[in-house]
Amino acid sequence: DSGVADPRKDGTVAVFDLGGGTFDISILSLNEGVFEVMATNGDTALGGEDFDNELLKYIGNEFKKENNVDLLHDPLVVQRLKEVAEKAKIELSSAMKTDLSAPFITADATGPKHLDMELTRARFESLVDKYIQRTLAPCEQCLKDAGVSKSDLAEVILVGGMTRMPKVQEVAEKFFGRVPSKSVNPDEVVAMGAAIQGGVLGGKLEGVVLIDVTPLSLGIETLGGLFTRLVDKNTAIPTKRTELFSTAFDNQTQVGIKVYQGEREMAIDNKFLGHFDLIGIPPAPRGHPKIEVSFDLDANGILHVSAKDIASAKDQSMRVQTSGGLSDDDIARMKQDAEQMHAQDLKRKETAEVKNAADTELWQAEVQLQEFKPQVGDELKHEIVQAIAHLRDVRNNEASTPEDYKTARDVLAKSLRKIGERIYGYPQEQQQQQQQQQSTDKQDNQSNKP
Repeated sequence: DSGVADPRKDGTVAVFDLGGGTFDISILSLNEGVFEVMATNGDTALGGEDFDNELLKYIGNEFKKENNVDLLHDPLVVQRLKEVAEKAKIELSSAMKTDLSAPFITADATGPKHLDMELTRARFESLVDKYIQRTLAPCEQCLKDAGVSKSDLAEVILVGGMTRMPKVQEVAEKFFGRVPSKSVNPDEVVAMGAAIQGGVLGGKLEGVVLIDVTPLSLGIETLGGLFTRLVDKNTAIPTKRTELFSTAFDNQTQVGIKVYQGEREMAIDNKFLGHFDLIGIPPAPRGHPKIEVSFDLDANGILHVSAKDIASAKDQSMRVQTSGGLSDDDIARMKQDAEQMHAQDLKRKETAEVKNAADTELWQAEVQLQEFKPQVGDELKHEIVQAIAHLRDVRNNEASTPEDYKTARDVLAKSLRKIGERIYGYPQEQQQQQQQQQSTDKQDNQSNKP
C-alpha cells in the first residue's frame, strides 16, 4: 500500500516530506481514483543539511574544548566532519548511540589529533529539535488553507530521508494525532509522485488522476494599483474564472489588462506576467461599459487571459506560462514576503480603496450638481462646491488618513442629500416627526406628501 498511487482508497491524506534541503507538506484528497492537491506549504530553507550542520558545530565545539584546536576553519577537515556527521545521523535512526571517529583529523605542535567521541540519540535529538519543530507551522497553515482538521485525515504519509529519524516520526505523530504511515520507502516516494504527475500530464496514465493546484494567486491590476484576484492560490487546476469590470473614466475607449501573480495587495509588488489592451470600447460614462475578463488555467500551468466588451463584442486575449521563471524558492519567498508585509499592505490597500471611493463620489457629485442645477439654487450650490473642493483636497493630500476621508465624504453626502430634500419635500426624519405630531393631534385621515 503506497498511499500515493492506489486508486482503490478514498480519503484525505497529508504528505509530510522532509528531505535533504527542503520541507514540504501537502494535503491531498483521493476520490474514485482522482488525487486533488488541496493545499501545499513548506520551508525551502529546512532539511537534513541543517541537521548535519548543527551536528558539525557540536563536534567542532566539543573537540575545541578538549584539544583547544578549531577544526571548523579548515575546509578539508570540515568536509571529513560532514561525512562523519551524516553517517552518525543515519546510524542514530536505528541505534541509541554511535561513535564519531576520524583518526588523524588534524595536528598541532604536540602531534596528530584524533576525533573519537560518543554521541547518543538523545543528545542528537536535543541538538536538532528546533529544526523538527519548524515543520509544524507550515503543517498548521496547510491544514488551514485546505480547510480540513487533523481528524479529517485518513492517513499521514512520511516522505524524505529525514523522516527515518524516530524523533521526526514522534513529532509528526503527536501533531497529527495518528501514527504516520511508513510503508513507503521515503526516498522512492518522491520519484513515484513525479512519475504519476508526468504520466497524467503526458496522457499515459489511466485510472489515477493527480489534480495540481496553483501555488500563487493570479489576477489583474485595477483602479488605484490594487491587485484583484481572479484565481486564488491553492485553486485546483485546470480552472476557469470570469469577472466583470468597467471603465474608470468617462468616454474611455480602451482598457489595459495587466496580469500579475502573487499574494501582495498592490499589483506592482507581485510578479508581472503580461499586458494587453482592449480597444474599441464605445464611449460611455464611467462605470457603464461591462468588460468581461476571463482566466482559463490549464493542467500544464498555461494561463489564457481574455477581455471582452459585452456591448460591442470587441475582445482581446493573451497566453502566459504561469510557472515560467519561478522556482520553488521564488514561490516560497513571495509567500513569505506577503506574510511579512501583510499589515503594511492592508494599509496601502485601504488607502487605495478610500481614494477610489472618493473619486467615485466626486464624479457622482459633479453629475448630480449638473443634472439638478435648476432645483439646487445658489446657496446650496455653493455648499456642495465647497464640500467637493474639500474632499478633492483630502484626496490629493498623501498624508490624509481614512478618518480624514470619512469626515469629508460625510460632509459631501450630507450636502448632496439636500438636493433630494429640495426635490421631494421634507427629509425622512421630518416626515416621521410630522406623522407622530399628526397622530398625537388625532388628525386622522390626513396624509403626508409622498
